[in-house]
Amino acid sequence: MASAPSTIQLPTNTEISGRNLHSGVPAFRLIDGQLGQVKKLVTKQLVETAQTEEVNRLLEPRLVGTRGGKMLRPGLVLLAGASCGRITSEHIRVAAVIEMIHNATLLHDDVIDEGKTRRGLPTVNSLWGNQSAVLLGDFLLGRVLKMCADLEPWIARVIATAAVRVCEGELRQAAQRQNWQLSETQYLEIITEKSAALFSCCCYLGGLLARASESEARSLADFGLNAGIAFQITDDLLDIIGDESKTGKTLGSDVDKNKPTLAVIHFLKTAQETDITEIKSKLTTAGASKKVLAEMLSRYGSLEYARTRADEFAARAVQALADLKKSDARDALSETAKFMASRIT
Repeated sequence: MASAPSTIQLPTNTEISGRNLHSGVPAFRLIDGQLGQVKKLVTKQLVETAQTEEVNRLLEPRLVGTRGGKMLRPGLVLLAGASCGRITSEHIRVAAVIEMIHNATLLHDDVIDEGKTRRGLPTVNSLWGNQSAVLLGDFLLGRVLKMCADLEPWIARVIATAAVRVCEGELRQAAQRQNWQLSETQYLEIITEKSAALFSCCCYLGGLLARASESEARSLADFGLNAGIAFQITDDLLDIIGDESKTGKTLGSDVDKNKPTLAVIHFLKTAQETDITEIKSKLTTAGASKKVLAEMLSRYGSLEYARTRADEFAARAVQALADLKKSDARDALSETAKFMASRIT
């Protein structure tokens, strides 16, 4: 491993008081200054690369995710680093790369799910069409490849491996649409790949870049994996019972695209046959009422079951940090895992 890059001081509480924070995650106050640097780097990668007005129009930062997001993934890179040592300029670069990968997947997801809003704003596909949205996502990934070329090879390999896992998870989910026999185990395997793997990568790299021991880095990777599973279970719940005015994005896509989620899987295992037939009909009917679906899932305890499972994985995430030295950053990681599992609004 090469010598440590230049260090960046964590801000004090007094330095961040009274300032507009860069994330909606309460625990990220500890790293707000560094998150601001990540945002600036992402924006710089966008606005300084396009050569034509047509491309610049699509690269408006508010459209490609550098404004309004929670910055969960880059925040975890930074907190993991702070829990084992010091945050460095390399953390900032890696956090920016991962945030750009995430934003590229969101552009593609909005095309697949026909999303109209994202972070409270119109999606690129709703403004400029699916072709532009897909190509813009590809453009971001191209920028990521260029940025990764400037990272140490081992870092780039870890990021590339996580990116492949995300794509494999998404492909597997697409193949399982309308598979109402999907088991909970299979569902967890899918969301581990499509979501949790990237969270795990964030924490693992954050630790190693701060010169964590291998055991510390593995603990952080386990933390990220379990927190990521909790996040995706909760995200799937929000798709059914969330409020679009609060989440800032189009909901109901899992229902419309016939994706079996944990609450539905639980319902199909526990409900009476007549109710199962009814809910399958609603799940395969375009524009089915989310309210009616939620009521049926609630009646059999399926919504509560999914909430409980999310809490269990968040608790596993917190437990994974037990061997790390106690610090404000470790406490912030624990708080973040609980936040990721409790976003039901």
